[in-house]
Amino acid sequence: MIISIPSILLSLGVKCLLNWALVLIQRNHICQSFLGVFSISLSVIDTALTLFAATVHLLNDGYILLIGVKFTRFHVCLLVQILGQVYSNLQWPVVVLAGLDHYKSLTRRLESTVTRAKQLVYLFVSGCLWYLSAVFVFLLSDFNPILENVPYNQIQQCWVFHTSQILQVVVLLLLSLGYTTLHARYNKQLPKDQNTDQRTTVYQITHIFLNTWVLFLFFLAVLFLLPVGIPAYLGLNVVWLSFLNSILIALLLCAVCPASQLVQGLAAVPPDSFCEWRIKFILAAENRT
Repeated sequence: MIISIPSILLSLGVKCLLNWALVLIQRNHICQSFLGVFSISLSVIDTALTLFAATVHLLNDGYILLIGVKFTRFHVCLLVQILGQVYSNLQWPVVVLAGLDHYKSLTRRLESTVTRAKQLVYLFVSGCLWYLSAVFVFLLSDFNPILENVPYNQIQQCWVFHTSQILQVVVLLLLSLGYTTLHARYNKQLPKDQNTDQRTTVYQITHIFLNTWVLFLFFLAVLFLLPVGIPAYLGLNVVWLSFLNSILIALLLCAVCPASQLVQGLAAVPPDSFCEWRIKFILAAENRT
């Protein structure tokens, strides 16, 4: 797809504002999980890209000199395409690592503070992901940039790739959540009382998640029905990462945590600024007693 540079700058600016707004909303616990630390790194990179692209485009000469290198609007289009590919390649690794991090938290059974060393590990893993994804794009993928054959000062639009990884991730995670819900409903291996508690708990988890994110899911469905698709440079953002955080928590709570542990507060539920998992479980426990 071809998008004008002003439109790219506008969308990047809105993306940065949303990124930092959500980072500030979650500032009290954002460094307590891998997804939180990765969200901060994404916000920094998006901001750097936006400032660079805006500076180059708004200058009358159409270029800037930085550390002895002449950067033009060609580099703006090139950088948008490269980062779009990097963002697309990061989707599945981020999902897998975030899932493993949440799984470790939920199976620890007890609350524990996140130490500075663990935060440094999160930062190191995030840096490795960015580095490995960039290496893959430059050295191992078949990525070929598409640039206009015109003078750099006449470039007013860029070719932008779209992303399909978001649809793949959403479909897989929603199917997994649906499967765990159905499995809890028809599971005959547990005693009747335990099976009833587990089924009720799974329904509560699913209801909490859908009640919070149904509008976002509807928005994603509308976007995917549009013929233009989602530009790759917009595919990875903190709103999307917050959604991933909630759906991964919901999926793991349904799949690995027995109802008895949830109602007794024995599972260390990862922080979530959008779904009130702990409050709902405490209320359910009170109702049963």
